Amino acid sequence: MQLSIVFAVLLACILNSTPSNAIPARARAHHQIRANPRMVTMPLKRLYVPRTDVHPQLLLQQHINRGNKRLARMTGRSEPPEHELRAEMHKRMYILESASVDASSATTVARSHFSRRHSRHSKPSTMAASNVSSTGTGSGVSSLDIQAAENGGLTPAKQPTANNTLGLAIDADDVGYIATIQIGTPPQNFNILMDSGSADFWVGSESCQSQQGTCGNHTFLGSNSSSSFVQSNQNFNVTYGSGSVAGVLCQDNVNMAGLQLNNHTFGVANEESVQFSADTVPFDGLMGLAQSTLSNEKVPTPVESLASNGLISSAISSFKISRLADQLNDGQVTFGGLDTTKFVASTLITIPNVSKIGFWEGALNAITVNGQNTGMTGRTAILDTGTTLIIAPPADTLAVMAMIGGTCDTQQCTIPCTSNASVALSFGNASFTIDPRDMVVLPVDLNDPTGDCTAGIQPGTVGTDTEWLVGDVFLKNAYLSVDTTNNEISLAKLS
Repeated sequence: MQLSIVFAVLLACILNSTPSNAIPARARAHHQIRANPRMVTMPLKRLYVPRTDVHPQLLLQQHINRGNKRLARMTGRSEPPEHELRAEMHKRMYILESASVDASSATTVARSHFSRRHSRHSKPSTMAASNVSSTGTGSGVSSLDIQAAENGGLTPAKQPTANNTLGLAIDADDVGYIATIQIGTPPQNFNILMDSGSADFWVGSESCQSQQGTCGNHTFLGSNSSSSFVQSNQNFNVTYGSGSVAGVLCQDNVNMAGLQLNNHTFGVANEESVQFSADTVPFDGLMGLAQSTLSNEKVPTPVESLASNGLISSAISSFKISRLADQLNDGQVTFGGLDTTKFVASTLITIPNVSKIGFWEGALNAITVNGQNTGMTGRTAILDTGTTLIIAPPADTLAVMAMIGGTCDTQQCTIPCTSNASVALSFGNASFTIDPRDMVVLPVDLNDPTGDCTAGIQPGTVGTDTEWLVGDVFLKNAYLSVDTTNNEISLAKLS
């Protein structure tokens, strides 16, 4: 009975703190970063923040629920009803309650951590790392990833060498990518989640409140901290896959990799849900880099404002997403062009954006497994740096799983942690292969990290049978550039 009560309380907490997700050129000589000083690059970093987590299988279900809700929002359809999401969490908890409890087992350890809420973009963590390889493929989940999943925090990016470029820090084990910008007078550093799947830019206000009271240990903006801050009476609110913010628009000075936007209009959040306000959330705000037609604030995105003010030549955002296990820490976002040092120029392809509402969505020409075409046609993919997994229609997911030797049940899709299966997505008749390491997420049996793993592709329960939501599992394997000026998407193989 006592255990049931603990799980009931846990479920209520989790349902109210499910992480939310966020959603991203023509190759011309004047776009090349090194030749054009009117572009910026910013680095991404990692700062370790100790944390304890709920059971990794519950975190996994949160992750899947979040992706499904995000896909519904992206495709303009109704979100899965709460009772369905609650039922999926109940299934997970029933399995955990039914499992045998060994005082020395990882499950018991994980249960002792139920009281701590995980951060917005957390992926499942695990307690079993002793026999996991830290490098290579086919040898299980990287011990570096497991450590990051347990500890959370940000891994700092190396300082970019390209102009107009911000480094992207890695949140935990590749679950999000964060840049540092400066806002206000005097300028303050703000850690900002860079999200190609939304179009609103906001930070917390000095009067920010959450269900827990204050909005945590973050940096805030207002008249007390910035003499150039001007608040308006125009309200805004944004609801993500889960989690929400509400506040008012303001104007203040914003500096992104040396590009100075004076009197830029954006949001300050007076209210944040716990998915954003918790101390364990490693960012102070979010910058949406989709098209402003998608914006709830109804104002231009920062990159659009940079272009309209003549600070960059075109409204282009380009992403190199880093993988923690590689230990290169070279993630970055470039404004105004492409950093030609990050990709193989001969592989660059440019395709039209097929989204009618402002997402970055491209036509998928083919999906292959180990070189064999799945036969899927007419698919499109929303490319979203703010989503970790790939969420695909159930029939497509089952087909891919069957071809890579995986299985799906009512809980999740799994593949062997040692899988070397090669999954590739083709855009513009160019094929981009997903590293097998990105297709394994979490050992199902925490004591057997080389057994079965949760797969990097999971079935979505909403949307049409042709729409995919493609997150960092894929984007770590390609250079992505999105061009608002020409409404185009470019992809290239990494150098």
